Amino acid sequence: MPESESPATPVTFPPTFLWGAATSAYQIEGAVREDGRTPSIWDTFSHTPGKTAGGEHGDIAVDHYHRYRDDVALMADLGLTAYRFSISWSRVQPTGRGPAVQRGLDFYRRLVDELLAHGIKPAVTLYHWDLPQELEDAGGWPERDTAYRFAEYAQIVGEALGDRVEQWITLNEPWCAAFLGYASGVHAPGRTDPAASLKAAHTLNLAHGLGTSALRASMPARNSVALSLNSSVVRPFSRDAADLAAAQKIDDLANGIFHGPILHGAYPQTLFTATELITDWSFVEDGDLALINQPLDALGLNYYTPALVSATDAEAAGPRADGHGSSDHSPWPGADDVTFHQTPGERTEMGWTIDPTGLHELIMRYTREAPGLPIYITENGAAYDDKPDPDGRVHDPERIAYLHGHLAAVRRAIADGADVRGYYLWSLLDNFEWAYGYEKRFGAVYVDYTTLERTPKSSALWYGRAARTGTLPEVQSIQ
Repeated sequence: MPESESPATPVTFPPTFLWGAATSAYQIEGAVREDGRTPSIWDTFSHTPGKTAGGEHGDIAVDHYHRYRDDVALMADLGLTAYRFSISWSRVQPTGRGPAVQRGLDFYRRLVDELLAHGIKPAVTLYHWDLPQELEDAGGWPERDTAYRFAEYAQIVGEALGDRVEQWITLNEPWCAAFLGYASGVHAPGRTDPAASLKAAHTLNLAHGLGTSALRASMPARNSVALSLNSSVVRPFSRDAADLAAAQKIDDLANGIFHGPILHGAYPQTLFTATELITDWSFVEDGDLALINQPLDALGLNYYTPALVSATDAEAAGPRADGHGSSDHSPWPGADDVTFHQTPGERTEMGWTIDPTGLHELIMRYTREAPGLPIYITENGAAYDDKPDPDGRVHDPERIAYLHGHLAAVRRAIADGADVRGYYLWSLLDNFEWAYGYEKRFGAVYVDYTTLERTPKSSALWYGRAARTGTLPEVQSIQ
């Protein structure tokens, strides 16, 4: 164990470091038919038989829409200094176009005011996968016009909340929106069209660029605009040329397809080569890359587990071990010649290997990719099979160990020169975990899905102590 991670060595963070938690609208809010909200693609998808575990959906979720004051008080009691949440697009702009519904915006105004009253810094994510269904009916993310609709929506929310919210994130994990939604079909809207998924990725990039410009035009200049990427740490199975080429292909599809145009104004040429049998990329119009390549104020990174890949063995058979759900359709267009391997080590309930070194590697990569750009870890966490004990307490030592390891990796990156300014634990609350329904619990706070009662797990108490002191407690300090 490196000295920096030794239990005997205190791991202390800079005094300005933000200690936050993150959620998303469809996973926690409920109230799907209140105050003018109309269906999103996740309402439609989760109500389609066979799409989610047990047919579960977010109609009630954990009822944050009605319990937000209690949830904010809980955050304050834990000592959190920041909260990242997303806006439900169809709650604000029900058809995805036209004027806002003020009742929908008023919920977020109340939430922001409540956070500020408790000394918690709000961070708004504009899009966390819940596209208004009417926009999907018009073509969804493969349709270029959706990017312009997003910019209109960004301006509406920026004008409503920009006087009180300083931290903004345009998109959360556009890779999932494009490739799980339009290639493998395990996420909403459930389409399985590789060409459409690549087009969706470009439209999402365009939406980020146009949305960034719209936010900056509608808010005070002091505000920060970022996006959150679930960039993969892609490792080759061996140093053989074929395995290195496989890793490059997946790196392009996971990372370069987004950070290439967003950070550098160009797609990787190797991406075009890998996908040339699927699309000719003629949907990239003159001027698009300039629109996408807007200067960022910060970069959000979401990390859970690394990927281990090799060139495909012609005799190999079995499911694709990429950790992104079960489907006969791949979320990796043009990469049928790549095999994903389960990395060794302990795993979470998602089957994801626990490897904090990947987080350090990811941070240092983007410190090199975008020198001088502040970084926030906008998601990191683990699902475990948490249950209350006979006294009603929820003890989750595995999650405490997970958080300690990953936060120590963040601190090591800071020591190595990375400008990491905050960490948002995923997630504040147990919630609707997309196609997995309610069977995977990522929350630091346990939710009884029958009564909706909240109980902080031991990891929440441990994390709260870290937030209050700026130093990681011992792993066994909370019993």
